[in-house]
Amino acid sequence: MPSCFELKDIFNSLHEGVYCVDLDRKIKFWNKGAERITGYSATEIIGSSCRDNLLVHIDAFGRKLCQTNCPLSSAIDLGENHREELLYLHHKNGHRVPVAVSVSTLRDPKGTVTGAIEVFKDNIALGFGQEYIEDLTKAALFDHLTELPNRRYLEMKLHAAFETMHRHGISFGVMLIDIDHFKKVNDRFGHLTGDRILKMVAGTLQSTTRAYDHVSRWGGEEFLVLINHIRKNDLRSIAEKYRTLIEKSFLTFEGKQLHVTVTIGASQARPEDTPESLLARVDSHLYSGKDGGRNQVFWRD
Repeated sequence: MPSCFELKDIFNSLHEGVYCVDLDRKIKFWNKGAERITGYSATEIIGSSCRDNLLVHIDAFGRKLCQTNCPLSSAIDLGENHREELLYLHHKNGHRVPVAVSVSTLRDPKGTVTGAIEVFKDNIALGFGQEYIEDLTKAALFDHLTELPNRRYLEMKLHAAFETMHRHGISFGVMLIDIDHFKKVNDRFGHLTGDRILKMVAGTLQSTTRAYDHVSRWGGEEFLVLINHIRKNDLRSIAEKYRTLIEKSFLTFEGKQLHVTVTIGASQARPEDTPESLLARVDSHLYSGKDGGRNQVFWRD
């Protein structure tokens, strides 16, 4: 089998991320797609070990895979190839990125295992194109700090969701998400770090939200997510996924990892609701969650 270096021109032409490790799980090759998806350049990554947890792969439950269930290790030690599975890696900017990961064993011409290769792809449809961002900006519907649509945009989408529910009976849900103790973080680490945290949380929300749902910066350290075509139990599980992935996101500040948590108030729209009554309910749920200790999803419908 050709080595990663022999195939580097082909790998660098791919949109997917590709990296190769040796028997010690040292990263030897890192393609352009991997740079785009993770924010880490090849010079920052090559020579490091996947044991260093730079990318910190986790599953939807927040469990780290690099140390206990590393697919690269089983590919090297057991010769097992791993079919595509959904994991969440750590972006250089701190947020979580959902990626579909496949791992295969690398062998030399004699069949001896020499390492492993991981291919991972993101959902590029989740981002906003430059033309779309410009349109939102012109209409005053865009928040430049977080690069998310703003409150006005979400209010428009919320009214549209109510119209769809009343006409076709299609349900939807709303989540109000607040960063816990954000003022203390700002006071302790400074407003620039506070801005980085807002961007990190926004990045995790945007990258893990379905293309036909909507997330916005609602104001200050609050975000609102509108989930279309949803059942009650599914809404709660999605909210828990957001909470977990944000908790497992982190920034590096003065050589240390800086984590934040969020509290989420969630509710499904009812036929008798108005936008005002639904927003009041999720706001009430949010503050009940804060009164109950924070870092949780509060739901009582």
